[in-house]
Amino acid sequence: MPPASAAATPASSAGQFLAPVFSQYPLEVAAAHGVWLTNSRGERVLDLYGGHAVAALGYGHPAWTAALARQAQLCQFQSNAVALAVRARVAERLVRFAQLPESCVFFVNSGAEANENALKIALRTTGRRRVAAIEGAFHGRTAAAGAVTWGAQQKWYGFPRAPFDVSFIPRGDRAAIHANITRRTAAVIVEPVQGVAGAVELGEEFLGALRARCDAVGALLIFDEVQCGVGRTGQPFAANLYGIVPDLLTTAKALGNGFPCAALLMSPPICAQLAVESLGTTFGGGPMACAAIEAVLEAIESQQLLARVRHLGALIRESCIVGPVSAHQGAGLLVGLRTTRPAKAIQAELLECGILAGTASDPHVLRLLPPFILEDEHVELLRDALRELPA
Repeated sequence: MPPASAAATPASSAGQFLAPVFSQYPLEVAAAHGVWLTNSRGERVLDLYGGHAVAALGYGHPAWTAALARQAQLCQFQSNAVALAVRARVAERLVRFAQLPESCVFFVNSGAEANENALKIALRTTGRRRVAAIEGAFHGRTAAAGAVTWGAQQKWYGFPRAPFDVSFIPRGDRAAIHANITRRTAAVIVEPVQGVAGAVELGEEFLGALRARCDAVGALLIFDEVQCGVGRTGQPFAANLYGIVPDLLTTAKALGNGFPCAALLMSPPICAQLAVESLGTTFGGGPMACAAIEAVLEAIESQQLLARVRHLGALIRESCIVGPVSAHQGAGLLVGLRTTRPAKAIQAELLECGILAGTASDPHVLRLLPPFILEDEHVELLRDALRELPA
């Protein structure tokens, strides 16, 4: 096991000029390599959270690092007003990696921005004013993305009104699908596997019912794969896993392995309706971001990481239902471990053992979002640590 008491409280002066808006773990990271973080006391911490599902290749991945260094030397930035070979190349690669009918890509900076643009496109192309989302969803903190995030209005939304009418469908409720998706609905936005909610898999039947209803009433289906996409489920996207094709698909987080970037993939009918200047971004699709995306996709394919994700996800589910863990949920390496005691307490106990895990909006779910390069021995460390904790 890693050394006990691997947590370290950040120095009191370290963040005195930062806005006090983040609840932070008692851990100050000084360095990182592979799947290991090094805290400010020089102790190693096994990272099973990956910076909110971002560090898909772990830390210090040589090919990813080299790709960024090479692109920085060639040209660190140019806007979308000029053509870049790396941008065109990575757009084609992402479309081919997705293995979906989607035919064009709009690069942006974050998952929230990708969702914001997807919703805007849906409203403009349909001429409708209503959007349906799913209870438990998290889609971002901007005006439109926050409007379709479950509970945002009560907790942090902050805008005087939402930019469109919103209704929320209870998870798994087929009758509510018909009631909430009508010919007034522009789009339905859904995470195929809900992340913040606790790795909640919505499943092929429910997602298929959403697709069928959207087709029936002329609404667009948006898959938010910001957290569950780019290999996280063991397939290129959860859309592949469930065999459901959305009209628009958003993704970010693992896409850049820590370099800020995101993408909106669109079906051919959507692409055909786009006009020059109908969308815009300054930094989206910048050369550094594109180099990062290209390196991530290359590593996933050349290192056969999709198969590794499937194997490790299955191993966690088979071996880690021990101690205070009573069940599992999710898909691939988006894992929710259901706990018999509050997950925050178990998270703190694991950190004392040198293992960083996450929690969820469900107080009894421990959320795991580790790098795809995890090894069997790391799962064994988690299993052994959980086994020692009180049930």
